[in-house]
Amino acid sequence: MANVTIKDIAEKSGVSTATVSRVLNRSGYASAEIKDKVFSVAKELNYRPNGIARSLKMHKTNTIGIIIPDISNPYFMKISKGIEDVIQNEDYVLIFVSGDESPIKEEKTLKVLLENRVEGIVLATSSEDDENITKIQQAGVPVVLIDRKLENQLVDLDFVVEDNVEAAYQLTKYLIEQGHRHIGVINGSLKVSTGMERYMGYKKAIMEYGMEENADLVFNGNFIQEDGEEAVAKFFERDTKPTAILSFNNTMTYGAVLQLSRMGLTVPDDIVVASYGETEIAQLLKPPGIISVKQSPYEMGVRVGEILLERLANKEKEATHEIFTPKLDIYENNVKEVK
Repeated sequence: MANVTIKDIAEKSGVSTATVSRVLNRSGYASAEIKDKVFSVAKELNYRPNGIARSLKMHKTNTIGIIIPDISNPYFMKISKGIEDVIQNEDYVLIFVSGDESPIKEEKTLKVLLENRVEGIVLATSSEDDENITKIQQAGVPVVLIDRKLENQLVDLDFVVEDNVEAAYQLTKYLIEQGHRHIGVINGSLKVSTGMERYMGYKKAIMEYGMEENADLVFNGNFIQEDGEEAVAKFFERDTKPTAILSFNNTMTYGAVLQLSRMGLTVPDDIVVASYGETEIAQLLKPPGIISVKQSPYEMGVRVGEILLERLANKEKEATHEIFTPKLDIYENNVKEVK
């Protein structure tokens, strides 16, 4: 029988729907005989509770929505795993949605999550517009920002981010100290905090060393693999070729290395690659491979989960701002100076 209801169980059991409801919800009194009868009939009819109806009645869904820019990026998957490992201990489950670096899609998915009555939202935003997020927070649904934060927001939101400026500064500084003066820079979106802050870190380093930025060697992308591929292709069309590539996320780095390989260039023999974030393709390269900033996505996810549970327990508490500082992943054999 399809769409079995408590009314069907009541009719076959010979009891009232109220009694069936008490038994199935384990609330109120019913004799052992009645309980056995109701559970037996429910099993026979293959009854499945209506989760939506129950959540409407209980005003609780035990679901958390998480919107990340790229669901295929291992960095965001590790963050999500950290969140899940914390919240599942309190019987919450995650609903994953990919924003695809699109503010329009992000707005639509936020609406869908709210329509499904999620109790909290974790968001790595692709938008500069904080109006919708502010309205959600003010409506009583906690929002925790991960990886990216909003500028000039109307309400103070919880967030867990990285010190992007410092990490990008250290990565750029390392390349400069190895003698690189022609560095091809692959930016992520400058419309989000991570993209702009990493670019600021790069600018800080070259200014400190009295270097001028070469606009021909700067590519503004959107954190996707194709950006890395296109950037490298354009850099090597210029009169001044880069001696190092500086990529500001792991996915763009992957694309950059693929394109270098297609062009017959090897890393690090022919060109040095520095990446904000580790990428799996580095395992296929001979030492010293790719210079990278080592991030802590799982630990960041764990902290987000803890903050979210604290917020759900006390919506009036002050906002928590957690900043992780990525470390430069340099080994002794990572040194390859420009000659």
